[in-house]
Amino acid sequence: MKGSFEIQIQNNKVKYEFTIRRNITVIQGDSATGKTTLVDMIREYQQNGQESGVTLSCKKKCVVLEGQNWKQELSLISDSIVFIDEGNRFVSSVDFASTIKETDNYYVIVTREGMETLPYSVDEIYGIHTSGKYADLKQIYHEFYHIYNFNNSQNLKTDTVISEDSNSGYEFFSKLCNDKQVKCIPANGKSNIFKMIDDSDSSEKFLIIADGAAFGSQMNKLMLLINRKKNAVLFLPESFEYLLLKADIFDDSEVRKILENPQDFIESKDFFSWEQFFTNLLVEKSQNSYLKYSKKKLNKNYLEEKVFRKISSDKNFSVILKYIDK
Repeated sequence: MKGSFEIQIQNNKVKYEFTIRRNITVIQGDSATGKTTLVDMIREYQQNGQESGVTLSCKKKCVVLEGQNWKQELSLISDSIVFIDEGNRFVSSVDFASTIKETDNYYVIVTREGMETLPYSVDEIYGIHTSGKYADLKQIYHEFYHIYNFNNSQNLKTDTVISEDSNSGYEFFSKLCNDKQVKCIPANGKSNIFKMIDDSDSSEKFLIIADGAAFGSQMNKLMLLINRKKNAVLFLPESFEYLLLKADIFDDSEVRKILENPQDFIESKDFFSWEQFFTNLLVEKSQNSYLKYSKKKLNKNYLEEKVFRKISSDKNFSVILKYIDK
């Protein structure tokens, strides 16, 4: 499945309107914010249709997955948006991750915990809040909001850049930092970043660069730590490969079209995360050029002055330069 899908669901008391754009969407938040009510309404409609008193509008079928027999039930579901309420512990299992990877569904998961086994985006973590009431004063309107918003307005000059990527991305960021006489170190994986900041001296200032397309599971605990220590800022593009594609180094109209609305081109069954898609796209577009890309080791031509300058002058790199310019 690919594309974005608007969902409207309501009964005589509450109404939800939201859009699903990726294969994994996460809903977080405190109790009594409407998360479970949403799933309950979808379940009621799934079981009883219009007789439930719930109306649901969506181009795709919406279903609820729960219980011990989740795997058997999921085998019968395809091309659907699957909702899972908190309390279903199977969502954190390796078995669940490997199973849904082979399906063509989108998943909306209600949880308060980070799910290490799933590569979900920081841009698809939402809360729910009440935004107003309808004229009858009974039906309450709920909408989704992004829990993590990054405006990169903090005035923090960093001493060290931490790169989640230890391969091609790290090589590029290292040159960028060396030119500014700033230290750049690899994290060797997203799960190591928390410990690196936790063990750091609060006087040392960090810029953390990680692949936002698959960094969602780290956000809750990392943001709590950063807010406490106040010695780090985050830059979370989709991926390093996404940054290279955005720099338009291939002058490719198809790439520009894809980057405008990636959800219309990324088939969820083929790519478990958008990070994988952008890597595949970059490899494909560079295959027969002197900029042939490898994720494991950066082609030295990307560090050649003309190419390097074109990439690093792209507006997406202005965030990095803002924090490392002395």
